[in-house]
Amino acid sequence: MHTSRLKLAGATLIVLAATVAAADAQPKYGFGRPATAAEIAGWNIDVDRDGKALPPGKGSVAQGHELFDAQCASCHGEKGEGGIGDKLVGGQGTLATPKPVKTVGSFWPYAPTLFDYIRRAMPQNAPQSLTDDQVYAVSAYILNMNGLVPDNATLDAKSLAAVKMPNRNGFVQDPRPDVHDKACMTNC
Repeated sequence: MHTSRLKLAGATLIVLAATVAAADAQPKYGFGRPATAAEIAGWNIDVDRDGKALPPGKGSVAQGHELFDAQCASCHGEKGEGGIGDKLVGGQGTLATPKPVKTVGSFWPYAPTLFDYIRRAMPQNAPQSLTDDQVYAVSAYILNMNGLVPDNATLDAKSLAAVKMPNRNGFVQDPRPDVHDKACMTNC
């Protein structure tokens, strides 16, 4: 999923910054400087599948509907049916078919990763522009459109982490011997 790529990129930046800072205080190429702890912290916003790093805040399905219409529908369709952006709704029961439909409701195994993705990457023309409350609200609306939370739901860190996604147990360990114990499906 995209979250894994984003985490890898973030981890790479942190390691690079630490390596540069440890090498010496003077940049070797005459430009740039080591990243400050505050700059690194600004990029350290990842939320794992367990939701332990979810920030304070809350958002309702109704608030999310308004935000989705204003910020998301132009790419993802009025009902999350897709457009120039991915389809977000439907697909339940299709993963084992010849034409699987991978959506939030059919494919994603953990609800907190939806928050993480929206927070980091959406809207595409202004990533990281939504407040945490707005991200909770849009997450609530997308989960509601997939039938995973009721119309009157208001999500926060605890309730979002408690949402059981239909494909939660649909991922398996990678059986290839060259990646044994390297797959990030348990104890990541």
